[in-house]
Amino acid sequence: MFYLDKRILNFLVIIILTCITFWWTFFIFHMPFDFKLVLSVIAIRILFSLLIFNDYSISWSKASQKTFIIKSVVYISAFFVYLPIFYGEVRFAFLASELFLYLFSINFIMYLYYYIINKSRIEKTKSVVIYGAGKAGVKLESEFTQTEFKVKYFVDDDKIIQNRSIDSIQVLSKEKLKAKIGNEKYDLLVIAMPSATKVRIKDIYNDFGGYFREIKVLPSLDEILEGKDFSTQLKDISVEDLLARHPQDLDKNKISSFIKNKTILVTGAGGSIGSEICRQCEKFGAKKLILLDHSEYNLYAISEDIKNVETILVMQNIVDKEFLDKTFKNYMPDIVIHAAAYKHVPLVESNIQEGILNNVVGTKNVIDTSIKYGVKKLVMISTDKAVRPTNVMGTTKRICELYAQNSNGKGTDIVAVRFGNVLGSSGSVIPKFKSQIENGQNITVTHPDITRYFMLIPEACELVLQAGAIGTGGEIFILDMGEPIKIVDLAQKMIELSGREGIEIEFSGLRPGEKLYEELLIDDSDTKTDYESITVASPTEYDIDKLNSDIEELLTCKDKLSKLKEIVPEFNHQKNN
Repeated sequence: MFYLDKRILNFLVIIILTCITFWWTFFIFHMPFDFKLVLSVIAIRILFSLLIFNDYSISWSKASQKTFIIKSVVYISAFFVYLPIFYGEVRFAFLASELFLYLFSINFIMYLYYYIINKSRIEKTKSVVIYGAGKAGVKLESEFTQTEFKVKYFVDDDKIIQNRSIDSIQVLSKEKLKAKIGNEKYDLLVIAMPSATKVRIKDIYNDFGGYFREIKVLPSLDEILEGKDFSTQLKDISVEDLLARHPQDLDKNKISSFIKNKTILVTGAGGSIGSEICRQCEKFGAKKLILLDHSEYNLYAISEDIKNVETILVMQNIVDKEFLDKTFKNYMPDIVIHAAAYKHVPLVESNIQEGILNNVVGTKNVIDTSIKYGVKKLVMISTDKAVRPTNVMGTTKRICELYAQNSNGKGTDIVAVRFGNVLGSSGSVIPKFKSQIENGQNITVTHPDITRYFMLIPEACELVLQAGAIGTGGEIFILDMGEPIKIVDLAQKMIELSGREGIEIEFSGLRPGEKLYEELLIDDSDTKTDYESITVASPTEYDIDKLNSDIEELLTCKDKLSKLKEIVPEFNHQKNN
């Protein structure tokens, strides 16, 4: 019934306006009113309106300038239909004048209705600028008419459309927008470019972070939900978007040739790194995945994510060599990715024996068992904290590197990959900061000068697999992490992104074993590879029999810190009390 009433209303508007505009035209041209002519034109207009434009379905309150333009085109088309019919009886100028009056009148009524309804319906209390004047930006602009946001400007990098307008809204360059805003601060900037890279989003944020109270971004093309308004899908810019590095030399063909049709065992498969390694192995066509983890929940969680490759779930601790041996014997993996480790610095400081058992003995078990069962390649995940370590965790990982490097050459190619913090891992500062902000607490940072390297988990894992693919055994690969980031700057950026006021940064002091900055190289004698994102550390020779003996002694001695120092002379323990 609603659509019937609306159609009748639209048809009545067409009839009334046509009669009025014809009457005015007859009056202007001093011609007698021709009822037959008016009736014929009304019939043709209604026919065009019904068949071509579906006029009855137009929502005048949500109409855009595009609606008015198309409507005008439709009626101009109608004009060229009825012009030949009446050309011999009336002058061209008469019909053209009537059409002009009609289009002016109907568009004026629609605009007036549109303005009154939207003006009275929602008060525009907030200002928004749309970055991107393409299809997505224009769609967003039309959706914002139904909200409290008033679109002040479009911004676009395309010089061709700069200084033009869309629905009477100016399209500006970045420089002109900054000049327009001046010392004022607008409420919202929306980045309406679904194909924009994270690097591009980061650049825009850096340009305009100080000009807007909030910045949101339209999801990427593969994330946009069909059938839903874009304005309901806007998401906040995350700190991961701003800090992420994006290596330009990922060789996916190389990774695929390394992984495809292989049986791969992943230790620590449910952890932050291990779980992403599993997803990447699935993505690159592994034949079978053996997921090994001692955490029941973590193992279950990753198994729910992996659907397109055969998986074997092994709930096991790598410290138990007998059980580990059975796993290798049963499944005979081609490749082993060793991601299992204790990585939390203060916890390992408080649990030195457990840290040594899990990290050193566990890694030794994985390497020895891989060699025993003829694994083609083993890739061990290491950390930047292994370089000139100041804590027990970093020192245990350095011993793992030494064992991996000096066990090579026995039929299994063993490589280690060293990198810094990954964004969003369970043990990183970002989840902690987010929790503090959400609870309205001040953010705690250990020291104003502390810095760390950061990389996205998926990109770090892809580079790990790429390093594994190019490794021939004995290398310690180092991933290019870019420039280190001050944690206090990270905390400040997260506060800004949250939009929360009253949150401060507090300094709590360095924790046991924590140092101000991390390194990726012990010295500068690294070797380049074919990829700028991956370099190779210079080798460190350590007699494997001596290392085995030292590890045995490490397990039984009372002064474990002294023994760690003996194995890793550069270990400079920082208690930070």
